[in-house]
Formats: sequence, structure tokens, C-alpha cells
Amino acid sequence: MPAEIKVQLAVLGAGPGGYAAAFRAADLGLKVALIERHAALGGVCLNVGCIPSKALLHVAGVINEAAHAKEIGLGFGAPKIDLAQIRKWKDGVVGQLTGGLAGLAKKRKVEVVRGEAKFSSANAFQVEHDGAAVSVQFEQAVIAAGSAPAQLRGAPQDARVMDSTGALALADVPKHLLVVGGGIIGLEMATVYHALGSRISVVEMQDGLMAGADPDLLRPLAKKLGAQYENIWLGAGVREMKAAKNGVQVSFDGKDAPKSAIFDKALVSVGRSPNGARIGADAAGVAVDERGFIKADETQRTNVPHIFAIGDIVGEPMLAHKAAHQGKVAAEAAAGMKSAFTARVIPSVAYTDPEVAWAGLTETEAKARGVAYGKGVVPWMASGRALSQASPEGVTKLLFDPETERLLGAGITGRHAGDLIAEAALAIEMNADAEDIGLTIHPHPTLAETLGLAAEVFGGVATDLYAPRRKAKTG
Repeated sequence: MPAEIKVQLAVLGAGPGGYAAAFRAADLGLKVALIERHAALGGVCLNVGCIPSKALLHVAGVINEAAHAKEIGLGFGAPKIDLAQIRKWKDGVVGQLTGGLAGLAKKRKVEVVRGEAKFSSANAFQVEHDGAAVSVQFEQAVIAAGSAPAQLRGAPQDARVMDSTGALALADVPKHLLVVGGGIIGLEMATVYHALGSRISVVEMQDGLMAGADPDLLRPLAKKLGAQYENIWLGAGVREMKAAKNGVQVSFDGKDAPKSAIFDKALVSVGRSPNGARIGADAAGVAVDERGFIKADETQRTNVPHIFAIGDIVGEPMLAHKAAHQGKVAAEAAAGMKSAFTARVIPSVAYTDPEVAWAGLTETEAKARGVAYGKGVVPWMASGRALSQASPEGVTKLLFDPETERLLGAGITGRHAGDLIAEAALAIEMNADAEDIGLTIHPHPTLAETLGLAAEVFGGVATDLYAPRRKAKTG
């Protein structure tokens, strides 16, 4: 690697947003360098996040499916769990995808620079790797440096206290696992470890699980987890955590939580922190707030016009699909195109069992803001497809503007909710109304039918359910 590289666009971070920006810019004719501190492209999402977690959730799903098969007359023996083979398969999935990204970078002539990078000026990064330093000089840059797991104050530095990265390594299956944080990441990993045989306890400071989702969407999940997990302590927090000889000693605050308990391992999943303070942004004059976020406008430009920022580092929601779209916008703006990030909705999905997904206005937000709305709700007990695949614990909910009848938001709980929510997101982006959705012929029998039926319920024209049209509600 030369001591100095000159490019038109340098991208810091090769996650879903970073590589999208680099590849789109290269397609538009720019000379691009993509800087990544890890050995493989793909960032947290591909290497130690979205992809390996979904691979492990598939393993959990197979185990759970076999366990529930007794209800339909099928009996299977207890699964023989080979952790080494599971890890090998998971790593193979990741390797296939990271290898594909490396190939795409090569085809596009994107120069990949390995190492830890910081701004050395408003037009250069200093990248250090294995004792050597490279100066990457650029005309424009995209900051796609992502985020890191938030730390629990006072947690011991001990192998038995894991963050999400450590949990995905799947070193073993603890007999009793404490999950600190009842958000999406914590509950997804709890799903995995419970299926593999761990007893699960969850402690969450809020009064409910998974902040952001409506309570009625969470009800089927909460009911199922309440029956499966040993403990779910809400409105409770960790006062102290210590490494003990026989496990992790944890003291709690909260009326329902015990004063103290011992666990074989603890997973700390209390959110993520942006990496804005770790990249030497002041050397480039880029403004970083006290939390580590960098403000960007709709073209993804920072306060320094030739430097863009995307993904986790520009704020919530910290989701890969948001970062990827912002990366393309930044690349196009850098290439002189009129491009802006104007997404009306950014879907959220929890790949728990059952899955929970939502997009657009939630009912909780509507009530808090005093927004008038009408809704159509379909319990999956009314879905032939849900019943015929033994997954009736679901619900589809659509919120509509009572005047224009345009779709405002959607929430789905149940199998494949993460796939189903895409139709609702598209409908909101296209300004679809209840008739557009209800008159669209959905194939039968499918779970997707519940979206069409929910629109019919709102309109008072449903025949598969008795549901007279409801009056509009106001928060």
C-alpha cells in the first residue's frame, strides 16, 4: 500500500451504508477509496450484527418448530446441538456475503484501505494498520463510521459479561442467562439462547418491552415470552454487577426484581452509541454533539459542505436499511446529482418469535400527538394461512387518515412480519388509501391477505370478519 492515496471520494466505514455509498459513487464515475478497520467488508451488520444474528435465529426457529410439531401430530426427539457446526455454518453465511462485497469492490475499482482512520485535515484521513500509516487524500468524503454497543456503567471486564458481539460468537450455552435490556437486540438473542437450552431472565428499565412498538402488537410476544422465560422484570434496573467465582452476581432495583441473583452469564444490551467522537472529526471541522452524533441535512451533508455523514452516526433509527439509502443519496449528491433522503417511513423489525414489525405512524404516537386516525385490525385467528401453519398468535393493524383515508402507519405481529411490512411501507410512500389496499387482490391463502382485510375492516366492507366501520379517534 502506498504512503499516500488520492481519490475524489473517500468513504469511512464499509457497513451497509458505507459500501452502498462507495459502490454508487464508483458507478457514477468517481475514483473512490473505502476505508475499513475490520478484516472484512460489511461492517457491524454483516459481520457481527444483522446477518449472523438472523442465521442463529433460523437455528432457533427450526428448534422451536420441531418442538411445537406435537400439536399437529408430529413427534421429534430432542435436538442434538453441535455448537461448533452451528458456528461454522453461521460464519460460512457471513463469509459468503463478505466475499461477495470484496468482489464487487474489485469489479468497481474501489480501492479498499484497511486500518483505523481519523481525519488529519478537512481533506485527508490518516489510516494506520499493522504499524504502517497511509494518508488518504480526498476531494469529498462520506462518514459511515457507525456505532458500538453501549456500555453498562460498572459492569466487570469478564468473559461471562457479553455484549451483542460476544453473544453472537456462541462460545457456549449458559444454564441461566441474564439479558440486560428488553429491546430488539436483547430479545432476539434471548430467543436464540432459549431455543438452545438456556433459562432466560430479562431486566428492562422501561415499563414495557421493545420501546417504539405499540402495546397491542407486543401483547402476543409478551404472552409467549412470559410463559417461556424464567423472569421478565420490567421497571427494574441493574444496580451492581460483579464477577463471582460461581457466576455473575447482579444486584437489582425495582419492586418485582430480586435484591440479588447469580447468573452463569449476562448479556448487556442497552442500546448503541454513535462513533462520532472516535474519528478525529474536529480536525476536519465537522461538528459532533455530546452524544457522538453528527448532524446532516437531507443531502447528507454535514456542516462542512464537502463531507457527508450517513447511518447510525447521524441519528435514530440505527438501521442498516436506512444507512444504505442514505449512502446512495450521499454518493449521488457528491457526484453532482440532485438527490435527497426524503423517506416517509423507515420500517422496524424485531426477529423474535413471533416477529414484530411496524412502519410509519404508530398508534402510541398518534395518541400522544393528538392525531386523528381510523384503524383496521385483523387478528390472525381469522387467517386461514396462519391457522394452517399453526401460527395464530398474530395481528395486523393499519392506521388511516379519517379524512383522506390514506395509510398513515402499520404494525404486524406474527410469522414473517418483517417481510409483510414492506407492502405497508410501499403503500405509505405511494400515498395509497384504504381502497387501494383493499381492492388489491391478495393471493389466498396467504398472510399478506391480512393487510387487504385490515383495509376492508377500516372501510366497513370486510366479509371475512364482522367489523362495522369505526369512528375516527383523536389522541
